[in-house]
Amino acid sequence: MICLGGGSPMDAGKFIRVVYESPDFSVEDAAARFLELRKRTCPFPVLGSKIKKVVCIPTTSGTASEVTPFSVITDDEGMKHPLFSYQLTPDMAIVDSTFCEKLPKSLVAFAGIDAITHAVEAYVSVASNEFTEGHSLKSLKLLTNNLVDSYMTGNSKAREAVHTGATLAGLAFSNSFLGICHSLAHKFGAAFHLPHGMTCGIFLPHVIRYNSSLTPTRMGIYPGYDYPKALKRYARIAEYLNLPLPAEQEGATMEERRKEAFITKLYDMYTAMNVPKSFKEAGCDEDKFLSLIDELALKAFDDQCTPANPRFPLVEELKEILKQAFYGAEYWNEEVQRENKLALSSSEEVMTADTESQTTMETSESFVMGDLSD
Repeated sequence: MICLGGGSPMDAGKFIRVVYESPDFSVEDAAARFLELRKRTCPFPVLGSKIKKVVCIPTTSGTASEVTPFSVITDDEGMKHPLFSYQLTPDMAIVDSTFCEKLPKSLVAFAGIDAITHAVEAYVSVASNEFTEGHSLKSLKLLTNNLVDSYMTGNSKAREAVHTGATLAGLAFSNSFLGICHSLAHKFGAAFHLPHGMTCGIFLPHVIRYNSSLTPTRMGIYPGYDYPKALKRYARIAEYLNLPLPAEQEGATMEERRKEAFITKLYDMYTAMNVPKSFKEAGCDEDKFLSLIDELALKAFDDQCTPANPRFPLVEELKEILKQAFYGAEYWNEEVQRENKLALSSSEEVMTADTESQTTMETSESFVMGDLSD
């Protein structure tokens, strides 16, 4: 079987092989929960009885489906399922950037941002390891150095670098998996019919900030992942990319500043490629979003990408990330205003308490003086 095209045609081809060889195996079976990252509750069929080899030839630079054990399939209800089994890994990939020479600019941007998200999530995953970290970092350097040029000019060298970077990111997440940025993007993108890469890009900065907590409600669980490491790893990305540090802020550590430098780099790239920074800016309907937010958070929690996230989320925390990504800067401005109001309210309460305390003391003193004079 030869699968030629972007991520969707390759993913479809990979799963077509499954249902052709095992007609009784359904999408629901393939999407069943895992006991842990590699232990299935529903056995996956062994492939190769009818189709001996699968060759994938990518014509976009993003999904890396040509080298991964994943296949993202949309069911009859419109829900995206990231299906995983090493049985799905193609036998051969032909990675040739000449297939991408005439891509539309928007596809260059969105596919490239998807690849960046793959590399970032693979690098901070609980299953990240020495074999995957090199692929992730090299991928990020190729992508961040060349994606905007590929978008702006179509330069063949830049296209080749982005194409290679996308495949390297696929090699990384094939072995260390992804995280909640993809969990949220699968569910939100399917509900609002948005390009997957754009959806990942909007979520990514908010997920980075969420994962960077040194005191998470729950930490991701995996052998060898013994303390919160995400902030350290985001900082390492910024250091490896040699990004300029933002101005010093009171109380901010060097790792926090480097993490923010990476987020700034992402937003600068979005601006250069006309990528929206929030779902509200992308034109998504607010009423529909508010009506679906509980369902989206619950389904994202149950997504097969969630267990590898470095911070294991609560459903309420996923709802908060959804709000942050939908409203963008508007959310953060309101959050600052809320914090200022709380601080002001707290200050007023302290002042009131001090005044009441002073009044009580004066009253007590007058009683005492009265007693003494009597």
